[in-house]
Amino acid sequence: MDTREPTDSDHARSRLLASSAVLSGALCLSVSAILVKLAGVDAATTAMLRCAIAVLVLVPLMLGERARRGRLSGRGVGWAIAAGVALGVDYAAWTAAIYQVGAGISTVLINVQVIVLPLLAFLFDRERVTVRFLWALPLMLLGISLVGGLWDMAAPGGQAVTGTLLGLVAGVGYGIYLFLTRRATKREPGRMIQTLAWATASATVTTTVIALFSGGLQLTGISARSWVLLVVLAVLGQVIAWLLIHHGSIRLEPVTTAALLLIQPVLALGLSALTLAEYPTLFQLLGAVIVVIAVALSNGLLGRRGSVKDPRLSTGPAR
Repeated sequence: MDTREPTDSDHARSRLLASSAVLSGALCLSVSAILVKLAGVDAATTAMLRCAIAVLVLVPLMLGERARRGRLSGRGVGWAIAAGVALGVDYAAWTAAIYQVGAGISTVLINVQVIVLPLLAFLFDRERVTVRFLWALPLMLLGISLVGGLWDMAAPGGQAVTGTLLGLVAGVGYGIYLFLTRRATKREPGRMIQTLAWATASATVTTTVIALFSGGLQLTGISARSWVLLVVLAVLGQVIAWLLIHHGSIRLEPVTTAALLLIQPVLALGLSALTLAEYPTLFQLLGAVIVVIAVALSNGLLGRRGSVKDPRLSTGPAR
């Protein structure tokens, strides 16, 4: 048995591996919107299939975790199902937003979850709201108004506003999802896959119900290429990304994880320009930068020294 104490090099290696995992997960998330556009399937069907395909992958992983760590309690399942309803709303709105404002801008918009999560924690768990959060809130609103084209006559008016509103709805849904899953996992650590599987199954049902009121599901006529892209979207953006980020984030300070995840909206903007030729207007680009700065400020990444002591308010991935 190896009884030696961990050395500084061991800690450095562990942090490097954890940081690499988080960055890899962020990269997976940053291409999700691009995969949606490339697949070319309608928003409602894409949102449902992304969840349904992911469930098929998560079930055997869930059974393996249950055999190793025990079954998720009934209460934990209930929290996960409730979180999945919010996730379903998030996916339905965000997928629609991609077709309105583009892959990059829509991915920036969902980062409003970093405002929603602390607000929910304050309202329901009485967790402290920091001064930096209060500073970030109006800055975030300013950035969102710029992204939505409210100050830019060159932006495609109604389409930009609609897409911005959908992106905000998605961000709110995502913030609620993070809040509820946190309640589930902090009571039963080590059962993340089971929580994710139940939430994803619930999101599948939710997106199906939403589709009934938004034109229905179009499951026929999907090309083989689109099916492949949808499978990649589900596995990469729903399963692998979450597992990588969870694996890395539990070994890093929350502020470090937040800083690494901040690369995700930046990558999404750059990749959508390269692969989809989606170029935001100058005002939209300025708004996206302001949103990213507000995200950094709300996470304590600007003008703060030291590490965050309380991990409860750390945010998860935007996508």
